Parts: sequence; structure tokens; C-alpha cells
Amino acid sequence: TSSGVFLLQMGWGDLGAFGEPSKETPNLDQMAAEGMLFLDFYTASPLCSPSRAALLTGRLPVRNGFYTTNGHARNAYTPQDIVGGIPDSELLLPELLKKAGYTNKIIGKWHLGHRPQFHPLRHGFDEWFGSPNCHFGPYDGSERPNIPVYRDWDMAGRYYEDFKIDLKTGEANLTQLYLQEALDFISKQQASQQPFFLYWAIDATHAPVYASKQFLGTSQRGLYGDAVREIDDSVGKILKHLQELGISENTFVFFTSDNGAALISAPKQGGSNGPFLCGKQTTFEGGMREPAIAWWPGHIPAGGVSHQLGSVMDLFSTSLSLAGLQPPSDRQIDGIDLLPVILQGKLIDRPIFYYRGNELMAVRAGLYKAHYWTWSNSWEEHSKGIDFCPGQSVDGVTTHTQEEHTYLPLLFHLGRDPGEKYPLSFASEEYQQAVEHISGLVQQHKATLVPGQPQLNMCDQAVMNWAPPGCEKLGKCLKAPESDPKKCSWPH
Repeated sequence: TSSGVFLLQMGWGDLGAFGEPSKETPNLDQMAAEGMLFLDFYTASPLCSPSRAALLTGRLPVRNGFYTTNGHARNAYTPQDIVGGIPDSELLLPELLKKAGYTNKIIGKWHLGHRPQFHPLRHGFDEWFGSPNCHFGPYDGSERPNIPVYRDWDMAGRYYEDFKIDLKTGEANLTQLYLQEALDFISKQQASQQPFFLYWAIDATHAPVYASKQFLGTSQRGLYGDAVREIDDSVGKILKHLQELGISENTFVFFTSDNGAALISAPKQGGSNGPFLCGKQTTFEGGMREPAIAWWPGHIPAGGVSHQLGSVMDLFSTSLSLAGLQPPSDRQIDGIDLLPVILQGKLIDRPIFYYRGNELMAVRAGLYKAHYWTWSNSWEEHSKGIDFCPGQSVDGVTTHTQEEHTYLPLLFHLGRDPGEKYPLSFASEEYQQAVEHISGLVQQHKATLVPGQPQLNMCDQAVMNWAPPGCEKLGKCLKAPESDPKKCSWPH
């Protein structure tokens, strides 16, 4: 069985199947109608790089090194000047799938480190078309270089130079390029009868948001909605392609997101997290609960809805299971195999751990969620207009100082109160029973936790994308400044 994982940045409330009012995602809604909708599915971090590292390793970022110890409970990722990346000691899903004869391709954003030793083709992928970082820019080439776009080992050009993004109109044809790459790869694998793993990690909904010409101005939701419509159209074309090639019944496809919608860019370029509190960067539900759809015609009963607590890390274990492989036994794997859930409707009892950097912020078990720490962002950042919870303020919950609740966690019942607005009374029997249960899970978790070497502590301008592999062939090499490593600053 081949497998495809579509990973984007989108909020829980961005799809019609999850109740988005303008109903502009007919293909994803159809995918949900033909497959299974996961309503309680989570990412492993409220930020992109750590959650992508978690998906590909099946391990929490605090284990695989995608976190920082430069400050308490800080979100860190892989900007251009990051020194670290995915360690060689981590085993990635494509490396393991190779053992079962899979051909693996990543299309879009890698985000697991951009220095040569972190290249995706060194970590199990056979092909790559995309970039190591987000499409920020344009940069001037002296303070900062523009981000490279790679074809396999070598760069094919740079954003804003060879791959245009018009920041005034929001026009870029990148999603069309990424769609064509996916269709061509699937055709090639079908012709050679090779099982494949396709990781389609496109970034049109990440600010600065973009869409191609035929989608611009077509949504009720502005440019962000245009980008969502184009992604929806692309997913529809990929699924149709699998069906036309006659391989849809042999291909497991999963659609989800790497973090909640970024409300800091709302309302112009922000998505929707539906009824949930706050967004990207926070460990409230809006930052970590994601839209998720599993599709596998002939295997997954149509129209299924699951309340299984799921995680992007489960895609690691589930994909291995589909390939007839066992997860590695020499390390702690946080993902579980979802096949019994998807194929037999089972429910597996497991907690969800909400980490922000090096701190366990909250834990969900069943319908209860206990917060051991709360904060959205600092007063200093908030006063600069950086707001992760615009229009939403819950007293004592969306705090601007880091508040510790270790001895009396804030407890919410997410069934009755999905928006985390009404903490349960500390004195109630319901509170005492739930917290006792969750405290046991936390003790168990912390007892077995061996944190990885933090990869996101050091930054150095010399390691930016000045002269990526292949730059000399294109005449695109830039001179790097002197190395000057410093501790990265992570304000959130």
C-alpha cells in the first residue's frame, strides 16, 4: 500500500466539513464524505518545524531535539540562521519505508534544517521539489539571501527571483508547480509498480499568503480563502488521479495541518480555528487541534467520524503498519497505529501531551484537558501588536505572563466547553477525579522522558542560504559573512 500525507498550515475551522460557513472546500469535503473525519486530532507543537519533525519521527519534539532551552516554554523553529536540524540519530519514516521498497518524495516545505547534513535526501527521501524554509522575503542578498527552491540535491533557483511571489497581489503559481510534481510522481510510480510515500507539504496558506491567478479573488474569505480554494482543488485533482490510474484502493491518503491557523495575521491573512481558543503559537485548542481526514477507498467505510484522540505522530506508526513494518524498538515512539481505529472503528485510550518548547503545558485525557502552565505571549510582545488570541480573552487563562498551575491545574471539559472558557471548580468531585487520573499520566510520562539534544538553541548568520548546493551552476552563490554563533532569541 502506498501512502500520501498532505500537510499544510490550516485551522480546524477552515474546511466545510468542519463547519466553515462559506463551504469553499468541496474536494476536501468530498474526501471526508468518502473517508473518515477525525474531530479530535492534534499536532505535536503549536509551530511548524517541531510538528513536522514529530510527524516524520513519530516522536515528541522534546525527544527528537526540535525545541530550545534558551528560555522557558518558548516556541522555536528553523529560520535561515539556525545552526541545528534533524539529528542523524533520529530515524525518519521514509528511511524506514525504504526497507519495504518504497520510493519517497517530499514536495514543498521541509523545515527540518537547511544545512547540507540536514538535506531530506540524506534522511530517506529519494526526491525533493520545494524549499527548506518558509517563503519569507524578498531579501537583499547582503543582509539575508532569498530562500532556495530545490530539485533533489541541487537548488533550482530562489523565491522572488526565479519563483515569483507578488506580495502586492498575492499571486504565485507555486501551488500549481507542487500539484504537477505530485501528479507526475504518482504516474511514474504507478508505471513502475513501486509502492511510494508522498509527503505533500505545501505552504500557500502560510503568511505571506499566495494563490495562482485563476484563484485570486474567487473566495468570500479574501486572499487566504483563495489559497484554501486552490489547495482544495489540488487535493481533488490528486485523488482523482489516483482513481483514474486505478490505484486509489492501494493508496492510503491523510490530510492534516502542522499547527492551528495563525491568528496574528488575521483577519486579512488568517484562517479559522472554529470554536477553539486562540491559534498558532499557543497550546490552547486553537493552536494544536487540527482538521484531519483519512481516505482509502474500498477499505475505510465512507462517512466515518472518529473521536479517537489522534496526533500527527500517529502517521509515522500507521504508515509503517501499512507497509508491514514495526516501529523501531530502541527508542520511545509517541505515535500509535491508527489502523484499528480507521478500519474497525476502535477507540484507543491514550493521552495527548501539549508541549511548548521544553515545557509540558497541558494534557488531554478523554474529554478533560488540564493546563499545568498557561500563557499566550508576553505583555511586551502583546504591546507591539502581536496577538495570538485576537478578540478572545479568558480571565486567568489567556495570560500574558507564564502562569504555573502545577499544583492546581486549570481543568476544562472539552465536550461541554470546547472553547476553554469555563474552568471547572477546584472543589468539585469531577475536578478531583479527572485531575487525579491525569496527574498519574503526567508522572508516568515524565518518568520515561529523556529529552533530546536541543537543536534550536544556536543561530549564526554564516549558515544562512548563501551558497546552497548547486548555486554555482546557476551563478546564484552569495558570499557568506564571518561565522558569529549566538544564542537564538525566541520571544514567544
